[in-house]
Amino acid sequence: MKSRVAVIKGPGQDFSVEEVEMDDPGPGEVLVKIVATGVCHTDIVVQAMVGAGEMAPPAPMALGHEGAGIVERVGEGVTKVQPGDHVVLSFYYCGKCGNCRSGHPGYCENFLLGNFFGTRIGKDAPRMTQGDQVIHGGFFGQSSFGTYALAYEQNTVKVRDDAPLEMLGPLGCGIQTGAGTVMNVLKPEPGTSIAVFGAGSVGLAGIMAAHLMGAGMIIAVDLKQNRLDLAQVLGATHVVKADEADPVEAIKSMTGGGVRYALEATGVPAVVNQSFKALASPGDLAVVGAAPQDTAAEFNINDLASGRTVHGVIEGDSVPDVLIPRLVDLFMQGRFPFDKLVKYFSLDEINDAVHASESGEVLKPVLKMS
Repeated sequence: MKSRVAVIKGPGQDFSVEEVEMDDPGPGEVLVKIVATGVCHTDIVVQAMVGAGEMAPPAPMALGHEGAGIVERVGEGVTKVQPGDHVVLSFYYCGKCGNCRSGHPGYCENFLLGNFFGTRIGKDAPRMTQGDQVIHGGFFGQSSFGTYALAYEQNTVKVRDDAPLEMLGPLGCGIQTGAGTVMNVLKPEPGTSIAVFGAGSVGLAGIMAAHLMGAGMIIAVDLKQNRLDLAQVLGATHVVKADEADPVEAIKSMTGGGVRYALEATGVPAVVNQSFKALASPGDLAVVGAAPQDTAAEFNINDLASGRTVHGVIEGDSVPDVLIPRLVDLFMQGRFPFDKLVKYFSLDEINDAVHASESGEVLKPVLKMS
């Protein structure tokens, strides 16, 4: 079938929206008509890498990994969803390795292969073609920057029919990452303190989750005043504008010694160090911000020995089939208002959406398909 998809043809190039031929779903696969898809920071990072070398994702390639839509067709053996179901697409995981079977699919042993390199697991045929040209897909098991996406049964999450599909895509990655890290990993007790470094969509999702869990002091740290203002609307009790005050000193002054929990969502080494130094003893830091390969952050061993813990977290350490429907329910109850982060663009405006995200003008761009 025909599909319109946004294609990257070389490292750092703009997206080009083009018509391709989409393959039929094979065993274990699900063809989804995309209603809308979020634009994530990871898409922008990979945009600069596609076709850049032997270890980079291949070109040309279709990206997008926060899709939401309606099941069009299912392949042999698929039982979890059926045509007509409303779904959110999340990250690929094999479901068979030890980490998947123990409830930690974000650490799937096949995560890199299934999410970053356009590999079609279990089938040799390409997902998309343009004449004789293969268009690599399957980014995060979906490549949802298009009118259709070919996903897998395991990363297709059925959601309630009365929820607005055009809003739900970001739950598949960025919002899931921030909320899941707080709800599944840090688990702040009611009345405790937490600082969130980086008030983008991931950090703000963490703030909403901390508010839901009853954290007593929620401190947002960022450089942009508009993000800090929104953080307070979403549950932050205190804010620190990082270019006007030293975040570590400010947090220790506010708390009388440091926060019990911290979420680091920037991937910037200096900010990672600040978030660790802002911890009380004991204290737990979760680092979710993506950084270039071999980026290092330093910790004082004596500080670690004083009861401080650093967690590296992928996708909120979530089981998407569990967390995403819960977040949808909370959104529909008005208790998880992540719609306040969203601004819509059309598929043809994808490069404008990327620029708006890079500049910080928009927290969570979402592409709506016509």
